[in-house]
Amino acid sequence: MDDFVIRALLAGGGIALLAGPLGSFVVWRRMAYFGDTLAHSALLGVTLGFLLGVNPMVGVMAVCVTLALALVALQRRRTLAADTLLGILSHGSLSLGLVALAFLETLRVDLMAYLFGDILSVTDGDLMAIYGGGAVALTGLALLWRRLLAVTVDEDLARVEGMPVDALRLAFMLLIALVIAIAMKIVGILLITSLLIIPAAAARRFARTPEGMAALASILGVVAVVAGLLASLNWDLPGGPSVVVAAAALFLLGSLVPLRR
Repeated sequence: MDDFVIRALLAGGGIALLAGPLGSFVVWRRMAYFGDTLAHSALLGVTLGFLLGVNPMVGVMAVCVTLALALVALQRRRTLAADTLLGILSHGSLSLGLVALAFLETLRVDLMAYLFGDILSVTDGDLMAIYGGGAVALTGLALLWRRLLAVTVDEDLARVEGMPVDALRLAFMLLIALVIAIAMKIVGILLITSLLIIPAAAARRFARTPEGMAALASILGVVAVVAGLLASLNWDLPGGPSVVVAAAALFLLGSLVPLRR
């Protein structure tokens, strides 16, 4: 195979392995809309990166972290419902990113590549960022796994037992922000949440333990990446959307399989 195909497979596989466990928590905690909010804010991070002359990934991380902190602070005030806050932050940050991008008149930006990804253009540097950042995210998730499970099952009980619920929620948000930053080039800003949610949702039907669901979600994500890339290469389709379509097809096929009670 050509080098760019091997790099695409390695990049997509790395993201899928990382998205499985994190996506499982997103599904359990019903945080899909929060993932969309962070993904939409990534465009503002890319624009700030260009304006400040730094790597766009650094700008994305900075904006996502700021948004997560702002969301935690606003939720404590309890003046608006969580979905209302997420809607304001999501559309506001996306629109602000587009407006800021209009001021970069001397810079030509491939907006479609950032919105929908360009997995076939992954470089060796991107692979290092994906696997380095992925190792950090998985290590952090492994350290927090049991406590995050406890908070997910019963947040009030976890608080009574002395667990730092707000700190754990913020740490999980930061892990999602890191994944969005490193996955942006693979499936794009608008499709990142799909890769987090769809494999985890497909795995939920067959898994009997939280760890089993996380592992199966990673496996299904890797299968979706391989199938999507094969479809992209054979039929000249966009890479990122093809991966998401393959993941959705796996979910539909899984939903047709009869399960024993």
